[in-house]
This record gives sequence, structure tokens and C-alpha cells, in this order.
Amino acid sequence: RYSIPNESKVIIKVYDILGKEIETLVNEEKPAGTYEITWTAVNLPSGVYFYQLQIRDKFQTRKMLLLK
Repeated sequence: RYSIPNESKVIIKVYDILGKEIETLVNEEKPAGTYEITWTAVNLPSGVYFYQLQIRDKFQTRKMLLLK
């Protein structure tokens, strides 16, 4: 879940523990508001992954754990 205060270009990418890009979840202009996305990682093994949220020129990276 994420919120944006103004209309902005939003990019959300998922990376593996080695920094390899796995998937781009969002890459589009979004109006102001709150959004929720679901990552379906059917073909990936359990482990630590990172997602990076980019809104305009600001980046935020967080760790997540995938358990199957």
C-alpha cells in the first residue's frame, strides 16, 4: 500500500538479494491517492527480496520476505 499527495510518475520494482531486477510492478502516471498492489511470486523461491518505490525523484527501498 502506498499514497501519493500529487499526480506523479510512480515506479515500483522488485529485486532479488543480489540486486537483480525481478519485476516491474508499476510504471505509470498516477493521480493523487492511496493504492494497493499485490505481488504474485508464483515462480520464485522463498527468500529475501527488495522493492523500490520511486515517485518523481524520490526513492524508497524496503526489504520483504517471501515464504512458500
